[in-house]
Amino acid sequence: MSELFDLVAHLFDSVTQLFTLVKDRFSNNLAESFTTMSPQQWIRLVIIVGAYALVRPYIIKAGARFQEKQMDKHFEKERLEREKQAQISPNQLRGQAGIPDDSDEEEEQAETTATDWGKKARKRQRNMIKKLLDEEEKRLQELQEDEEDKDIEQYLVG
Repeated sequence: MSELFDLVAHLFDSVTQLFTLVKDRFSNNLAESFTTMSPQQWIRLVIIVGAYALVRPYIIKAGARFQEKQMDKHFEKERLEREKQAQISPNQLRGQAGIPDDSDEEEEQAETTATDWGKKARKRQRNMIKKLLDEEEKRLQELQEDEEDKDIEQYLVG
């Protein structure tokens, strides 16, 4: 235990000696550098400090413009991502199938061709898909109404 105490005491002494050494050297070097400066070095120091004082506001403004441009690019990128996400319709999010277009009705021709075969079958298929989608929407609507009724009933009964 005494060894540990001795090690801690030695560490503390070493740290305090290092701190006093750094403090003394800093104060001596700073004082010595100002006392031994020639007039040419004083003029150089005044010019450097004055130039910094004059140029600093312009540097800050340039940095602010650069940062503003970066922020504008970032906000524009976020806005484009939000618009891209907003282009998805609710039906696409739910995974519902779309109804095929009635392209056969628009393309009535006077002559019968090989592509007209199965026209009635395509219409039947389209009508069946419409009917299934309508039934599914009704079922979802009723389910949603039932949930709303349960929520309201909870507040009325409770």
